[in-house]
Amino acid sequence: MPVAALFAACVLLLPGISFADDTVRVLMQQDVQRVEIFAQRGVMVHVPNRDTRAFSSSVVVSPAAGGIALNGVRVSADVVTIRSRGGDLVVTSGNGDAKPLAVGGGLKVLTRGSGLALVNDVDLEEYIKGVVPAEMSPGWHLEALKAQAVVARTYALYQRMLNKAREYDLVSTVQDQVYQGRQGVDQRVQKAVESTRGLAVAYQNAPIYAAFSSTAAGPTEDAMNVWSKDLPYLKGVDCPFDVNAPRYQWRAVLKLADLEATFRKQGVDVGAIASLTPFAYSRAGRVTKLRILHSRGELILRGEDFRRLIGYSVILSTQFNVESMGMEVVLSGRGSGHAVGLCQWGAKEMAERGYPYTTILSYYFPGTEIRRASALAQ
Repeated sequence: MPVAALFAACVLLLPGISFADDTVRVLMQQDVQRVEIFAQRGVMVHVPNRDTRAFSSSVVVSPAAGGIALNGVRVSADVVTIRSRGGDLVVTSGNGDAKPLAVGGGLKVLTRGSGLALVNDVDLEEYIKGVVPAEMSPGWHLEALKAQAVVARTYALYQRMLNKAREYDLVSTVQDQVYQGRQGVDQRVQKAVESTRGLAVAYQNAPIYAAFSSTAAGPTEDAMNVWSKDLPYLKGVDCPFDVNAPRYQWRAVLKLADLEATFRKQGVDVGAIASLTPFAYSRAGRVTKLRILHSRGELILRGEDFRRLIGYSVILSTQFNVESMGMEVVLSGRGSGHAVGLCQWGAKEMAERGYPYTTILSYYFPGTEIRRASALAQ
C-alpha cells in the first residue's frame, strides 16, 4: 500500500464503559538461589494459610528443605507473597552483585526444583510503563511511543488470555517483551502510556497477537511463514519507512568450525559442512528454508530455526544471502527481527512524518480497530 493511501484510524470508544485497573503476572527470574527484596519502609511477607510477617527494611529469600527460608529461618511453604510497606520493591538476585531492579505491585516467590522463581504481580499500566523504554528509545517521537504502548498492552492482554492456568502470563525477556520495572520510565514514557491508557488493538472483539520487531527492511512478513499462524491481521505490508535504521543492512562472519560446534551443542547432528544454501523464500524475500550439505548427509532447516540455533543477535533476520563460503561463512543481510506486525523503526519514521499512532497501528495491523480493553473478550 503506498504511503498516500494511508488512512486515519478511528478509535472506537464505547460509551459508558471505563477501563478498570488490572494486573498481569510477569516471570522475572527463575532458578534463583538467593533474592533480597527491599522497600524503604520495609516489607510484608505473606505465608499462605499461616501468617503475615513484617520486616523493617529487607528480607532475603532462599530455598530450604521442604520450603523457603526468610532471612535464614525456614517456613513450611512453597510460595510466599511480598509487598511493600511503602515505596517500590527493590529486587536483587544472587549474592548482591546483580543490578537491583525496582518494581511496583507485589512479588510472588515460588520454589521450583532446586531454586526459586520470581513473579511480579503488577498493575497492567505500570507494566506497560516498564516495557516501553525497554523496547523502544524513550527519545523517539511521542506518537511512536504511543504505538509501542498500545502494542505492548495488547500483547500482554493476549498472553494473559492464553495463560490463565499458568503461574504467570508473560516472561520479562525477549521471549515475550522486555520489562525492566521502573528503569527508564520518564515523563515522555508516562505521557505515552497514560494518553493511551486502556486502549488495545482488536480483531473480532478480542486482543490481537500484537507482534513487533525492530527493522523490516522491506515488506513485513506473514505470521504463517514464521510461526505457522494464519492470522488475517498479520499479513505482510510494504514498509518503506525504516531505511535509516542502524540494522537495515548487516553482515555476519561465522567460522565453519564454530558453526558446526554450535549445531552439535544444540543437538543437531551434523558432520563437516560442505555448503549452506537458502533455497526457499517467502513472498517478502526472506529465507524460509535452508539446505546444509555435510559429511553425514543433508539437513533442511527453517530460516527461523537457523536464527534460533545460531543466535538471534548473530543472525539478525532471515533476509540474508550467502556472500561467500570457505573456512568462514559470510552472510549479508537486511533487517532485524522476525518482521511480523509492527516495524518499530517504521513506526518512528511514520510518526516523524506526522502520522498519529492510530494510523501507524492500522497500517501494520490491517483490518483491526483500536478499542477499550475493558470492552473486549478476554
